[in-house]
Amino acid sequence: MSSRIVCAVALSGLAVTSLACGSGSAATATATGRGGGGGRGGRGGEGAVPVVTARVVRKDVPITLDAIGNVEAFETASIRSQVTGIVTEVLFHEGDFVKANDHLFTIDQRPFQAQLEQAQANLVRDQALVEQAQAQLARDKAQSDYVELTSQRNNELVERGIISKDAAQQSQAQAAANAAAVKADEASVASARAQLTAQQSAIDNAKLQLAYTVIRAPISGRTGNLTMKPGNLAAANTTELTTIAEIEPVFVTFSVPASHLPEIKGNAHASALTVTATPQDEYTQPATGTLAFVDNIVDASTDTIKLKARFENADRRLWPGEFARVSLNLSTLNNATVVSNEAVQTGQDGQFVFVVKPDSTVEQRTITVGQRINEEVVVSNGLAPGETVVTEGQLRLEPGARVQSNDGRGEPGGRGGGPEGGRGGRGRRS
Repeated sequence: MSSRIVCAVALSGLAVTSLACGSGSAATATATGRGGGGGRGGRGGEGAVPVVTARVVRKDVPITLDAIGNVEAFETASIRSQVTGIVTEVLFHEGDFVKANDHLFTIDQRPFQAQLEQAQANLVRDQALVEQAQAQLARDKAQSDYVELTSQRNNELVERGIISKDAAQQSQAQAAANAAAVKADEASVASARAQLTAQQSAIDNAKLQLAYTVIRAPISGRTGNLTMKPGNLAAANTTELTTIAEIEPVFVTFSVPASHLPEIKGNAHASALTVTATPQDEYTQPATGTLAFVDNIVDASTDTIKLKARFENADRRLWPGEFARVSLNLSTLNNATVVSNEAVQTGQDGQFVFVVKPDSTVEQRTITVGQRINEEVVVSNGLAPGETVVTEGQLRLEPGARVQSNDGRGEPGGRGGGPEGGRGGRGRRS
C-alpha cells in the first residue's frame, strides 16, 4: 500500500528516485530546490547567466569629426601635342611612373627641320641684302658729298663771273638729287635690317616648332591611358595623348557640418589639425595628413563646409578618384572614462549598462554618453574607471541577476552559482 502511495506522489511532480517506486522503500536522498546554493547557481554554474565583460578605463581620447572624402591628385596634366604631325615614338608604357622632363613622345621632325633650314637660308640672304644696301648707301653718300662740294665751288665761280649762273644751278640740282638718293639708301638699309630681324624670328619659331616635336612630362606622376600609338596623326592642341596624375602627395576633399566651423577655425590657428584617411579596404591601414584648406563659403543647400587635407602618400596608399573614410582630429579629451561601445544599451529611460558587482550580480545603471571613437564610447556620467560592465549577453539579464563572466577570450572572470557550491556546487543532501 505504501509503495503505491509513493508512486502516485512521483507522478504528481515531486523529484523522487525511481528506486523508491520499484522497491517500495522510502527515498533516502532528494534534491533541494533547483540545485545547490539555493539560488540560480546550481551544479556547475547552472542558473548563472554566461556573459562577456570588460573593464571601464580612463585614457586620453581624441575628439574627431568623421566623414566620407574623395581622393584627388595633387596635380593633373593633360598631355597634348603643340604641333600637328605623325607620332613616331612612344617612350613609356601605360601606368608608368614618370618624372618631370622625361621624354614621352616624338612627333615626325622632318617637316619642321626643313622649315628651320629654309628660315636659316633666308636669314643668310637677308644678311647679304643688308650688306648690299649698306654698300649702296656708302657709295651714294660719297657721291653726294662730292656733288655738294662741286656745287659750292660753282657758286663761288658764279660770283667771280668765271662760269655762268646756269652751270651753277645745274650743279645745285645734282647735289639735291644725290642727297635724296642717300636718304633712299638709308631707308633701304633700315628695311633690309628689319627683314633680317623678321627672318631671325622665323628661325626662332622654326626651332621652337622643332622642339615641340619632342614631348616631355611637365610634372612627375603616374601616366594614364595611352590614346595615341606610333603612326597616328596628332592634331595640334586638340588630341590628348595621355594624362599624368601626381599622387605624391595627394589631397582628400570632404565636407563636415557648418556648425563645427568655429571649432575648426579656432583649433587650426593654434596648430595644424591632423586628418586620417582610410580607403574602402578593410586590410588597409589609415594614412595620416594635415588639414590644408577650408573653403571660403558654406554650402547653403547642405549647410556643410568643404575641407581639404594633404597627404604625402609616399607608400601610394591613397589613389586618386577613390572614396575614403576621413577623421578630422579637432582636439584631445584628457583622462576620459571610456567603455566598450557594445556595453551600451538603449531603454525607455535612455542609455544604460549592466554593471557587474563584486557578488557576481548585475546592476542596471543609466549613463550619459559623449564622444564615440571607433569601438569605444566616452561616458561623461554614471561609470567610474575600474568597474566591470557586460558587453555580451545583456538580453538574458535583469537587475539582480547572477552572472558568470569572462573577459571575451573564454577565461572566467566572475563567480558562478550558489554561494556554497564553489563554481556552482553539487547541491545539498537532505
